[in-house]
Amino acid sequence: MSDAGASGVRLGTPTGRAVIAAAALGSGMTMLDATVVNVALRSIGEDLDASLAELQWITNGYLLSLASLILLGGSLGDRFGRRRVFVVGTVWFAGASLLCGLAPTPEVLILARVLQGVGGAMLTPGSLAMIQGAFAHEDRARAIGAWSGLGGIATALGPFVGGVLIDSASWRWIFLVNAPLALVTVVVAQRAVPETRDPHASAHLDVTGALLATAALGGTTYALIQWGGPLAPYAGGLALLAGAAFILVERREREPMLELSVFADRTFSAANAMTLLVYAALGAILFFLTLQLQTVGGYGALAAGTATLPMTACLLLLAARGGELGARLGPRLPLSLGPVVMAVGTLLLLRIGGDVVYWRDVLPGITVFGLGLALLVAPLTATVLAAASDEHAGIASGVSNAVSRAG
Repeated sequence: MSDAGASGVRLGTPTGRAVIAAAALGSGMTMLDATVVNVALRSIGEDLDASLAELQWITNGYLLSLASLILLGGSLGDRFGRRRVFVVGTVWFAGASLLCGLAPTPEVLILARVLQGVGGAMLTPGSLAMIQGAFAHEDRARAIGAWSGLGGIATALGPFVGGVLIDSASWRWIFLVNAPLALVTVVVAQRAVPETRDPHASAHLDVTGALLATAALGGTTYALIQWGGPLAPYAGGLALLAGAAFILVERREREPMLELSVFADRTFSAANAMTLLVYAALGAILFFLTLQLQTVGGYGALAAGTATLPMTACLLLLAARGGELGARLGPRLPLSLGPVVMAVGTLLLLRIGGDVVYWRDVLPGITVFGLGLALLVAPLTATVLAAASDEHAGIASGVSNAVSRAG
């Protein structure tokens, strides 16, 4: 086992490829499950006789537990080993996925989705922290670029994969397919990924900080999900109080879960603010595009999912290049230009209506949006992590992932 940053793994080596493969497979499962359900809700509702509120919570239960616990997952990785917590989270996620696929009622499916989010909160920050902790400094930007591109592909592939599985088999397979993916991920991680951790961390766990962080993130997420509902103001108020108490507790805690000093770096804080906006745009585009094409344009599940493939192709072919560009020229140019390109793509998608023609109304906008995302995502992630010290890689990754899931 090694301390953070002590391994010096090089990109292009068998170990380097294994680290990226394990990290991308693990985080990719969580990203896939965040979007794949969108195209399956109609089938799930018909099969399980689920109400509209139950269908909402099938999606939102996963988001709520993932966003609420992801900071704790990053902290656990720093203390007890990033690979170890990553593997535990992957196994947990696979078990919850099997429960989702076998769920006989909407209530069981909602519970299983919440459990999925718990597993995702353990493995997601660990996936990025393994890369940050294992790779040599000069190779990290390109490694993060490859990881970001593959993760973005998993997000963008969600609607397409969901459409294929629903049309050819059953909605249950969008969850059952995670079991073999998790098995491969665990085998690769255990055999090839070096263990890293924060060398200054102790076995002490900041329980109070963890509970307050969970209450703050969970309350915020619930308030946004239930916006306009009777409980939303109370959840928002709870989130504000818990957030303020969390800051006070972490300032006084001898060994805090979250080192607040990382936010003293303006680059770290600004990059996380941009992460919130970028992933809000990505989530909105994937959700509303799929919904618009099915309910207004008359597309089936597979056709609606296939519509997003040009964005996937952009990420696959160009995300690593975006990381190299950011490493060579600095992050300012891609972080400035990427959002502008994404905004142009979004405006092009405004033409989608009842008489939608794919080549005219969808393809140009989704392609331009994907180009902007490919230019932006790797330098953005690399900037967040570079602003934090190596020993805080896990919690920095947890902050970044919590922000992106909130978006």
